[in-house]
Amino acid sequence: MLDRDVLVVAPETTIRTALMQLDRGGLQVVFVEDADGRLVGAVSDGDIRRGLLSGRALEDSVRTVMNRDPATVPPEASQQVVEELKVRRGIRVVAVVDDGRMVDVVGDHQHIATPLVTPVVLMAGGRGQRLYPITKDIPKPLVPLGDVPMIDIILGRLHDQGFRRIHVSVNHLGHLIEEHLGDGRSRDLEITYLHEPAPLGTAGALAQLRYEIDVPFVVMNSDLLTQVDLRRMLTFHQGVGAAATIGAREYGFEIPFGVIRREGDDVVALAEKPYHSELVSAGIYVLEPASLDALGTDEYCDMPTLLARLMDDGRRVGAFEIHEEWIDVGRPEDLDRARQAWERTGR
Repeated sequence: MLDRDVLVVAPETTIRTALMQLDRGGLQVVFVEDADGRLVGAVSDGDIRRGLLSGRALEDSVRTVMNRDPATVPPEASQQVVEELKVRRGIRVVAVVDDGRMVDVVGDHQHIATPLVTPVVLMAGGRGQRLYPITKDIPKPLVPLGDVPMIDIILGRLHDQGFRRIHVSVNHLGHLIEEHLGDGRSRDLEITYLHEPAPLGTAGALAQLRYEIDVPFVVMNSDLLTQVDLRRMLTFHQGVGAAATIGAREYGFEIPFGVIRREGDDVVALAEKPYHSELVSAGIYVLEPASLDALGTDEYCDMPTLLARLMDDGRRVGAFEIHEEWIDVGRPEDLDRARQAWERTGR
């Protein structure tokens, strides 16, 4: 959180005053901005100590001791980028800078959450048939983990990562979701709804956004309990220049028997209970706005079909591996796992 009264000084501020600011702020650093509000330096305890040892006086200006190359990241940076920069520079605080101006700071044990323009679409129109009868009278996104509906957990985590613009696709019992979430203002979010006149699959409702979105956007299922760093996924997507990026998760299974390899009637190899793994779609995607041109209005379309159309058209589709917590709450046993994970972490 950026408290300018505590964390920002002018170049002509005295070293003595900067020391008092450092003591008040508790982050062991203050940032120096010029008269135009642009970041020009940072001053830490170490900078002042080295300055005093070299003969500077407490009444000298901070410009004489400040670090003129402070550690900065852009607003869209991922948490991984922030943490790597802290380690590389041996620092605890990173400034978030947009067009030369500091908009936030990220300190110890803090996550970057600078608000992003990136929209997120939550697909919440499914019937949740595999969780029946739990979903007989309640849509799956409102099924609670503990006493917190799943969609509230997802929205809280999106907010923590800086996402503010949310579109929710609704169909089955959608009025209950709308009544629960409203317009999002009480959550510091902007929530709008994509109404499916009939079930449109996992991608069909996106056609309603064809003329409303002009930046890459995130699509995710509303029955996922995950800690994936979506900012990092966005950075990956933009870096590979893809039309679409699929969040991919390793799924492994063990064959509970000895497996025989043969040529004709002859056994050529034996493997005892081999383990197999594949990358599977994690129900999280980043799409370019132009990808929506592959959808027809009110057309039923699943996400694999949309992605296949993009690839058939020669457009690149990337795969971003997810290693963080990820639970697809599709079956009763998955719901039990998700509830246990939520009770264990409470976040």
